[in-house]
Amino acid sequence: MLSGQDPLEWRVRKRWLFSGSAFPGSGPGPGLLCARGCSRRCLLAGPPDPRCRLACPVSAVNLAARPEEELGGAGPAGRRPGKQEGPAGGGGGTGTKMSNRVVCREASHAGSWYTASGPQLNAQLEGWLSQVQSTKRPARAIIAPHAGYTYCGSCAAHAYKQVDPSITRRIFILGPSHHVPLSRCALSSVDIYRTPLYDLRIDQKIYGELWKTGMFERMSLQTDEDEHSIEMHLPYTAKAMESHKDEFTIIPVLVGALSESKEQEFGKLFSKYLADPSNLFVVSSDFCHWGQRFRYSYYDESQGEIYRSIEHLDKMGMSIIEQLDPVSFSNYLKKYHNTICGRHPIGVLLNAITELQKNGMNMSFSFLNYAQSSQCRNWQDSSVSYAAGALTVH
Repeated sequence: MLSGQDPLEWRVRKRWLFSGSAFPGSGPGPGLLCARGCSRRCLLAGPPDPRCRLACPVSAVNLAARPEEELGGAGPAGRRPGKQEGPAGGGGGTGTKMSNRVVCREASHAGSWYTASGPQLNAQLEGWLSQVQSTKRPARAIIAPHAGYTYCGSCAAHAYKQVDPSITRRIFILGPSHHVPLSRCALSSVDIYRTPLYDLRIDQKIYGELWKTGMFERMSLQTDEDEHSIEMHLPYTAKAMESHKDEFTIIPVLVGALSESKEQEFGKLFSKYLADPSNLFVVSSDFCHWGQRFRYSYYDESQGEIYRSIEHLDKMGMSIIEQLDPVSFSNYLKKYHNTICGRHPIGVLLNAITELQKNGMNMSFSFLNYAQSSQCRNWQDSSVSYAAGALTVH
């Protein structure tokens, strides 16, 4: 990792070499051989790559692929190129497509971060949702985690239970970029996002409106399929909307390491969409990533056990989010450096809300569930926190 680099705002993507062969999109080059004898060579200039299953003492970061963290499960194993199908039917185009072929993003994390079996996945989601009350319905926006479902599936259900499929027609999914350097936001280059339940169609009309602003980049298919922060919300989105599955579209947005001023700019842009009751915003974020593998070990002894200190730290941030104050949230992050990986999507949402409040719109946000992947009790432990909440308009 580069000196002084925020451990969750990666500037350069890690490259791996397998016996001289690189993964698609990475080039050959000198690296450091893992001290444990792994044949992989790491440039140590980016995030832990989920495809490495060893702990690397050279980087002092555990590179194990664990689904409880933002590293997710075993990674996009068996990655397949985007599949092209027949001519695209209907839908407004962005004016940027080079053909009329439908391009699909595969469910690249199915089978590792969550089951690839449609019936099994459906049963799991139904089970988690059945245990939750819809106390904040209909939600205009939700915040929910993006870890492996074994760890965060029950937590995420508290957010998705607040979705009303009868009024929702467009779903904006804002997820942080974990693998590529991005100073703005990026739009997908495909038409369809696959899930084990059913396919989700991207709203090309809205994409066209966003693209015309000049504020967005295009993400490659590889970047799209490598990233998990958006994909982990697709099965839940499909399940929540199953009763109206032919009546809605999605607008996936990959959010980069935005400055405060850019968070304001994007918040202002998205505010007009947030004002529409037929739109839902899904903000993808885990909360504190604690331990040596994340190079973050804040501890307030007055809270007792380490995991209680982590919870206290997270809930300070959650309370500020509930106040709908983007400036206070930024100040909180500057003071505590809490490793909330979706802090930029959250910042965009808070700024969008602030913009609407200027026009007299009355909204409130409530967190409904909080969980940790494990309870840290010593300095060798690690954990990731999850929180689920909903924004309602009054």
